[in-house]
Amino acid sequence: MSKIDYTLTRTNRKTIALYVKPEGIEVRAPLRMSKSEIDRFVEQKRTWAEKKLAELAEKDKQKAAFEVSYGSRLSYRGREWIVGGVPGRKVFFDNAFCVPVQLAPEQVKCACVQIYRLLARRDLTAKTQEYAEKMCVEPLGIKINGAKTRWGSCSAKKSLNFSWRLMMADDDVIDYVVVHELAHIKEMNHSPKFWAIVEGILPDYKQRQAKLKKLQKRLSTEEWE
Repeated sequence: MSKIDYTLTRTNRKTIALYVKPEGIEVRAPLRMSKSEIDRFVEQKRTWAEKKLAELAEKDKQKAAFEVSYGSRLSYRGREWIVGGVPGRKVFFDNAFCVPVQLAPEQVKCACVQIYRLLARRDLTAKTQEYAEKMCVEPLGIKINGAKTRWGSCSAKKSLNFSWRLMMADDDVIDYVVVHELAHIKEMNHSPKFWAIVEGILPDYKQRQAKLKKLQKRLSTEEWE
């Protein structure tokens, strides 16, 4: 059996760790650990590492095959809506993702992202205002970004940021993210006090968290931008 290829980084650390990344395996080890010890550690992790590498390769394959075109169905607030071609140059949502006709698939996808951003600006502003009143907080402002792994954030100046990808989630999940970020206006941490604020508004927030993780997993196989 051949040895596993890996890149080695030695630092002033006490323990050894192995990380599986799209570009390969990285091992971080203490400065004085022998190469033979490191090799033994990597061999012990072989099955796990090879499984993770296979999972990453499959995700890359799925991303490469991901396409949005006329007739595709996209998620928006818990329902699926068709992508349709319409005359003119405008993009909009009207019980469908309406995009100009005769676009290439990549252009259709970009047009749908524009629609998602418009919907996010409208819907998240409304939801934030609704929950801000209930929670007696006042966010400084709301911005929409394209973050892939962070659904929302709250700055020290009480400005909220949300990813347009949140529009693919169910309404109850969207509400959870909004409440989560508004709670940070009161508690800029994830202490028990913070979670008590969230639970006071959404007693079932843990179930909503679980649904959000499922969406995150699905999106990890889709290449949007």
